[in-house]
Amino acid sequence: MKEEVILEVKDLVTTFDTEEGRIRAVEGVSFKVKRGQTLGIVGESGCGKSVTALSIMRLLPKPFGRIERGQILFQGQDILTLSAEEMHRIRGFGISMIFQEPMTALNPVHKVGDQLREVFQLHFPEMNDDEMWNRSVEILKKVGIPEPVQRMSEYPHQISGGMRQRVMIAMALAAKPDILIADEPTTALDVTIQAQILDLMKDLQQETHMAIIFITHDLGVIAEMCDEVLVMYAGIAAEFAEVIELFKTPKHPYTMGLLSSIPRLDSKRKTQLSIIKGMVPSLYELPEGCRFINRCAYAMAVCEKKSPELRAVGGDNHVASCYLY
Repeated sequence: MKEEVILEVKDLVTTFDTEEGRIRAVEGVSFKVKRGQTLGIVGESGCGKSVTALSIMRLLPKPFGRIERGQILFQGQDILTLSAEEMHRIRGFGISMIFQEPMTALNPVHKVGDQLREVFQLHFPEMNDDEMWNRSVEILKKVGIPEPVQRMSEYPHQISGGMRQRVMIAMALAAKPDILIADEPTTALDVTIQAQILDLMKDLQQETHMAIIFITHDLGVIAEMCDEVLVMYAGIAAEFAEVIELFKTPKHPYTMGLLSSIPRLDSKRKTQLSIIKGMVPSLYELPEGCRFINRCAYAMAVCEKKSPELRAVGGDNHVASCYLY
């Protein structure tokens, strides 16, 4: 059975006004997210992953950030046309987000319980205080927090990083959203806690059949968590494919470089790791042609003139923006 497309982003262009002029942080990005599946968005820092997520949530910093062009269709409705009040109802209830750093995302002067109950106050105003308290304790227990009643009366600084991340997940899932956007939810956590958080998210996805957009720079996490992968570079979509096909037959030179830089168990000891030479171009000084040209071993004359468009390069839905194909 074909999975239902619950979110579709079409030709998204997001810009920021700076002292040095207007920059395009996301340029013409398009993708679809299916119910019950996980889309991974991967790329180096500054490639536009988080800006894409904030654009979907309509949480760009004002007045500097704006969506200049494109559509974001949630259940067939373009959320860019909604009023602030209508969008407020969708956040948390339809689309929820786990932010990168839980210590800054949680309010340090409010107790964990108060911040969690606020979710129910906003989306379920008919609930009384006892119901909100019980639901808050229940969701903390569901995300694996020990002694949830005690945690309700504690402040964020009194609990560990892993627990803060679980609180963020609890807040994001409290209203049972259709889509969860997880922006590097395991950054700065040790590998044991990271594995627990990933397992928790997979279990909750199976239970609720929600879609997940998983943003990370860790290809190991992508391989474990995702069904499809969008590779971004300098604000554009470089490649899109199902996760198995992407790892088996990467097509874009940037994706090839990322995969070849991963340590392998069958490599000889003390083998020097492969690297992608050069730096990501500044958004203020982007090349006229392909944005990867200064780091690409396959660069051709045509790459200097015009930026390549996404084109089919392999199996179903496998596309890459490269003149090699």
